[in-house]
Amino acid sequence: MLELTTEQQVAKDYSAAMDSVNLLNAGKPEDMTDAEWTDTVARNKEHLNIQLAKGDYYAGYDLTPLQAAAQ
Repeated sequence: MLELTTEQQVAKDYSAAMDSVNLLNAGKPEDMTDAEWTDTVARNKEHLNIQLAKGDYYAGYDLTPLQAAAQ
């Protein structure tokens, strides 16, 4: 397995956080139950809050979408 540099890892982590943002912004899929959606929202918001708590880890990245989706 190839080791990622810190810069590559930060970019990968930011991309994963943006996946959560995009999922939340897209709204509940038609084929998902309300209970499943509630769980999905909670897990993704928790993920975003963990990422936002990393502070300077994302220096230079726009955290606005993460902050908005995490609320």
